Amino acid sequence: MSTDALVFNPFLPEFHANPYPFYARLRKEDPVHQSPLGFWVLTRYDDVVTVLRDPCFGRAGFHPMLADVQTRAANPNPLPPSMLFQDPPDHTRLRALVNTAFTTRVIEAMRPHIQDIVNRLLDRVVPTGTMDIIEDLAYPLPVTVICEMLGVPVNDQAAIRQWSADLARSLDSLGQQADVEVQERGVRARHALAEYFRTQIPERRRQPRTDLLSALIAAEEKGDRLTEGELLAMCVLLFVAGHETTVNLIGNGMLALLRHPDELRRLRADPTLIPSAMEELLRYDSPVQRTARIPSADVTIDGHTIRQGTMVVAAIGAANRDPARFVDPDCLDIGRRDNRHVSFGFGIHFCLGAPQARLEGQVAIGTLISRAAHLQQASEVLEWRESSTLRGLKALPVTL
Repeated sequence: MSTDALVFNPFLPEFHANPYPFYARLRKEDPVHQSPLGFWVLTRYDDVVTVLRDPCFGRAGFHPMLADVQTRAANPNPLPPSMLFQDPPDHTRLRALVNTAFTTRVIEAMRPHIQDIVNRLLDRVVPTGTMDIIEDLAYPLPVTVICEMLGVPVNDQAAIRQWSADLARSLDSLGQQADVEVQERGVRARHALAEYFRTQIPERRRQPRTDLLSALIAAEEKGDRLTEGELLAMCVLLFVAGHETTVNLIGNGMLALLRHPDELRRLRADPTLIPSAMEELLRYDSPVQRTARIPSADVTIDGHTIRQGTMVVAAIGAANRDPARFVDPDCLDIGRRDNRHVSFGFGIHFCLGAPQARLEGQVAIGTLISRAAHLQQASEVLEWRESSTLRGLKALPVTL
């Protein structure tokens, strides 16, 4: 969005650097905004929640777009859409088959192991007095955890890192604004990841392990099972979603604390604030900035008629800074109460991995600030990743 014309354009460099002034202007001047390209953008909290909860606004409407990209990329073996792009009853069935692996109780049992991983990662860098929070902590922690959960050898993570990054970046598609090359690279990355997991399946069928891949192969719910295509699509989704957003949560969260030294000192002095601090960091600079839905019927929002089949962008980052919902929303307050942010979504697509992301973020940030008493940014020059859907830093160098 430029400073003169009120047009939503998340591809501007200044939007990548700081989207919140853009959101604020849209929220104030045109909260139900129709892009010249035809899609709608919602920036108020109540409107975003309505879209995320209302079954009229679905995800299955993206299937034609996905199929078109698959065709352009000449993908010989396209996977079925993941549950991220399904509506009930298909979404309900797929989610039920994987839900039990991500309950708060199951994830909380992983806390000691996650603490061990964080300790080992910090042991490598704390003695040197410097680190890159992204490269040395925010990335390897969730990747190690999801690799272990899916039974992927950690030694393979370098080979699949680029596939994951390409697939995550392809989520920036906005209808006619989609970068065809980025989209096609995303399709190829999804195919490559699927083929990787396809090679792991025969051994798991012969000798099941205690990992999530073995559990998915054996998963049954009311006599139902995952087809091989559904299984591979689920593995790809869980792998990418299991670390891409958590990398950004830790990186964005630490940047926010570094830029608010009083809040950093407050958290260091009172570690019991880490749960509320995590919710505030999620709200303040959400790892996922937006999602989209397609209505199955004409709907009216604030006097605007949105036609059936038209894409609606729910701006999560904007909703989380809505002054109608949050007191002094641009202020970071790690003790904030009544902090019902929408960083993990709402409704049936509420993030499956929310308990895991919260736990990894709490342990990583809590441990880092306790072990680095003189934590400071090493450079004020920051470079953001080329994505406006998933907001995150390329690097965050600090001194300890």
